[in-house]
Amino acid sequence: MRSDLILVINCGSSSLKSALFTTTRAEPLMRGLAECLGTPEARLRLVENGDRIDIPLAPHADHAAALDPLLGHLSDRHMLARVGAVGHRVVHGGETFTESALLTDAVLADIEACAALAPLHNPANLSGIRSARAALPHLPQVAVFDTAFHQTMPPSAYLYALPRDLYRRFGVRRYGFHGTSHRYVAGEAVRLLRLAPDDHGLIVAHLGNGASITAVRDGRSVDTTMGMTPLEGLVMGTRAGDVDVGALAHVARQRGDTIADLERILNAESGLLGLSGLSGDCRALQAAAEAGHRGAIEALDVFIHRIARHIGALAMSLDRLDALVFTGGIGENSAFVRGAVLNRLTVLGFERDPSDDGAPLDGGARILSRGRGPVTLVIPTNEEWMIAQDTATLAGLTRGPVVLKTAEVRVSA
Repeated sequence: MRSDLILVINCGSSSLKSALFTTTRAEPLMRGLAECLGTPEARLRLVENGDRIDIPLAPHADHAAALDPLLGHLSDRHMLARVGAVGHRVVHGGETFTESALLTDAVLADIEACAALAPLHNPANLSGIRSARAALPHLPQVAVFDTAFHQTMPPSAYLYALPRDLYRRFGVRRYGFHGTSHRYVAGEAVRLLRLAPDDHGLIVAHLGNGASITAVRDGRSVDTTMGMTPLEGLVMGTRAGDVDVGALAHVARQRGDTIADLERILNAESGLLGLSGLSGDCRALQAAAEAGHRGAIEALDVFIHRIARHIGALAMSLDRLDALVFTGGIGENSAFVRGAVLNRLTVLGFERDPSDDGAPLDGGARILSRGRGPVTLVIPTNEEWMIAQDTATLAGLTRGPVVLKTAEVRVSA
């Protein structure tokens, strides 16, 4: 039987997302979500051919227990035997991984070594990898890293102005995240706008509950907003983004907060939720703002200001700016946010299409404006398809290189 299917797995601390692709189509044959893992409410939901299939899980089911019924469903549909490889999302590859990698025991050990850089993410990713390798030991499996695309940043972009010993000993530097999304969207922008692959300048704004923006020069990430962790940069759903560390030290002294307390505040109680006192969901805040809720209005204003400010700063890392691309849940769906951001970017030559409907392109993409300044586009992201493509290439199911550049030469240690 032919091996023409790729299974993509993305494990969070209490979830397991999955998608099944052929080697030739960006639309999956099936999507799955196991959520509330480790709790009495653990459940698995699949969507196949537009139909929703709910599969019960035992209370407190873990990643392995969620994977078993997923593979059983694929077997019942006579699709499991066609799976030729498994691709895994891994959040943090540190400086070790500048591109996707076939999983071996040595690669697993290197991913484990990066866990200290992403303690909330890499252990969950590893749990999914181990479960899949145990269940499907005969298949090649591939790790695709959120940080890999950003390993082309120069030292001027990734170094913090801290004592050099903190970089040498603990890896303290900017790594950047959402790299798989930024890489996919940047590649699509080059294709759709017919830009020269080795001569262009883009800014990609991935706006969702987690949000980051990246400057892409000639296919390479040269600067980005997220840092050593996904906390730095933009205002997000519940994450603070940029904040004066001195302010946090002041709060800790006044209240006796621990580092764990500060991490909880910054990751779970801040962002749009903290500013509004209402919600971290942009849709709910837009509705509340229209009804006059002051907290919602101010939260959205700070959110939009931070996006525009970072776009302006990132433009300085480019030789020229051909296009700004919006993606992610908010970037793709909120005309309000896009319009408000563009209204603040007229100094860079952006022109806003008042209708914001845009001209349709392939795959749901559309051009919002094409004037004398940079082009503005919306391109739906497809991280799972990017993972599937890398997996198919590295597993030898398709020909063609994985489109990742090698890293810049590191600064002297």
